[in-house]
Amino acid sequence: MSGNAPVRPKVPTGKAAYLTTRQLPPNEKGFVGYETIWAEFQKEVPYSTPKKP
Repeated sequence: MSGNAPVRPKVPTGKAAYLTTRQLPPNEKGFVGYETIWAEFQKEVPYSTPKKP
């Protein structure tokens, strides 16, 4: 057997309607994590007091 450490393949960035996932670099133990980024579902408008009659 070769003495090379197992290497995880690079996973492409996943994109959906409101979700994006990216592969993080491996840490010192070799664990490869994934970053999840959520897009906003709706826009928030700052509240303004209605004009008095």
